Amino acid sequence: MSAAHRLLLPSLAALSLALPLLALSSSAGHLSWPDWSDPLVSELRLPRVAAALTVGAALAASGAALQALFRNPLADPGLIGTSGGAALAVIAVLALGLPGLSLPVAAFGGGLVATWLILALARLAKGGLAGLLLMGLVVGAFCGALSGLILFMSDDLTLRSASSWLAGNLGSALPGRLWPCLAAALLGIMLLLGIGRDLDALMLGEETARSLGIDTRRTRRLAAVGAALATGGAVALSGVIGFVGMLIPNALALLAGGCRRRLILLSAWAGALFLLAIDTLARNIAWPLDLPVGLLAAFAGPPFFIWLFRRQQGSA
Repeated sequence: MSAAHRLLLPSLAALSLALPLLALSSSAGHLSWPDWSDPLVSELRLPRVAAALTVGAALAASGAALQALFRNPLADPGLIGTSGGAALAVIAVLALGLPGLSLPVAAFGGGLVATWLILALARLAKGGLAGLLLMGLVVGAFCGALSGLILFMSDDLTLRSASSWLAGNLGSALPGRLWPCLAAALLGIMLLLGIGRDLDALMLGEETARSLGIDTRRTRRLAAVGAALATGGAVALSGVIGFVGMLIPNALALLAGGCRRRLILLSAWAGALFLLAIDTLARNIAWPLDLPVGLLAAFAGPPFFIWLFRRQQGSA
């Protein structure tokens, strides 16, 4: 066991205590002990900390499961169109003012519909794993095009609101929206943990998984639904935040390895802390501006993506 492997759990445990306290104590680039009677702490900072932890855990756990589903370390919740479908549904609600729909419900529905559409198209095309991946890219691009069309036809106020949300922003994470999104994210993560062993078998190949008694179609379906629930909850809460689902699971796979269930659990833990750290930095680095956390996460993602791609090509 390497030194990094031995230090992983103690480091995560220490960060679990330090980062939430730092997030609650920091404001305008200064540190002060949080006053729990202050509405600024209890009604704004505390829900934002909970939102960052929820979104980071949901995206990272989804990424760990999707990388096993596609047998590709470059997979990400946005890759199969789940984030795109959730974003399209939310933009439609914002722009069209559809009655009786809240943002969380729209995001959950959009993510699920996009995922089921990908599965149905891949089954019709009979393209196997490659077909599933390509259909995800096609559906994601189509959802992005529809989102752009809706925004182009919207008024300036809706366009500004949607643009801020699409950049990935935790500033609007109010308690009323937090709880349903948290419930959906936890349900999705629990579903992914439940099929962790089946995903391990699926990574060996479909024929090998079938020989071990795994229902591969059911496993793919449950993995897609679990990722859709978790990602839909995250998108409804924060907007679109990329690369977390790719970066965290791959970093942990290099440090700790292990079975997929353990990797999903560790990814949820580390992803929650990672996004909280990024959001704390976003709130303070350019004060009084509150930078969207999705922008900072996007800066960290491309260099890691290029390094991971080169590493994968080198091992091929």
